[in-house]
Amino acid sequence: MKAVLSRVTSASVTVDGEVVGAIDCPDTCGLLALVGVEAEDGADNLDTMIRKIAELRILPGEVSVADVAAPVLLISQFTLLAHTARGRRPSYSHAAPAHLAEPVIDALAAGLRNRGITVETGRFGAMMEVSSVNSGPFTVLVDC
Repeated sequence: MKAVLSRVTSASVTVDGEVVGAIDCPDTCGLLALVGVEAEDGADNLDTMIRKIAELRILPGEVSVADVAAPVLLISQFTLLAHTARGRRPSYSHAAPAHLAEPVIDALAAGLRNRGITVETGRFGAMMEVSSVNSGPFTVLVDC
């Protein structure tokens, strides 16, 4: 499982002209989490990703999402798993197929919510337009 976590003051995701998820925290920060699920990912990967998103001290003042109840916009993004070492066409062979990835993304959102974190999501499998205002800018890569 891979994630790109961006510290944001606002972020939203739109599908077919409709905003389906949004966070707005102009006085603090939240996280935009773009997450790719690999075919081999198991419960350990899921638990680690939940913990990393909740507990990494990457918000201003070296606090975590869990420390300050910051919101998270969670977006599934299989393209994070692109292999580009050879040729000109990315390979997505390591990405989990949709029927395996969608329940993992749902479990990730549920795991964060179980920790008391406000989670907004995109729409799995849809063509989404994601907007964000990156604070810092501050972005980290997480590989579990």
